[in-house]
Amino acid sequence: MARDMGPVLKRCRSLGIEPAFIGIDKKSNRSFSRAGKKTSEYGLQLREKQKAKFIYGVLEKPFRNLFERAQKMKGGTAGENLLALLELRLDNVIFRLGFARTRAEARQIVSHKHVLVNGKCVNIASYTVKAGDTIEIKEKAKSSQRYKDILEVTAGRTVPAWLEADHENLSGKVLEIPTRDQIDVPVNEMLIVELYSK
Repeated sequence: MARDMGPVLKRCRSLGIEPAFIGIDKKSNRSFSRAGKKTSEYGLQLREKQKAKFIYGVLEKPFRNLFERAQKMKGGTAGENLLALLELRLDNVIFRLGFARTRAEARQIVSHKHVLVNGKCVNIASYTVKAGDTIEIKEKAKSSQRYKDILEVTAGRTVPAWLEADHENLSGKVLEIPTRDQIDVPVNEMLIVELYSK
């Protein structure tokens, strides 16, 4: 499974993202500035795409496939559909429910077969959940110290309105497909659409 193993805080700085968006509490003290450099239109579009890919931990090929799926969807713009599809990835839903500290940890939890979707074990991080799906951590894994530690860290995190979380039983439900105003990522999806439309 291909992953981006680069230094996370450095990448956050260069893309201008708060580390909190990827579930990291650390603050970077250094500032990143491109002194006197004016970014071209293409540069801005590319940066937005890199931001989205980095936040959700998706590589280029799956990201492009998601964009093509978003274009074919009925209703909504391609950009909004793309963000909704990224939010509905199983690893992201586990992160949003507060069952993982970061999306990378959520991906590991999924690939280690700890997650049940509608009672069936799913170990594909990119699996797209649907409205009405129930997601829970396997009975065997629930009692492990790992999840107690995770819930301590994620207790203060707000669960988005399109999800319902039950931290006691380590389960959750997808209430609806998220709309753009329910997605709090600092990405301008229109620039990504413009980039891919060239």
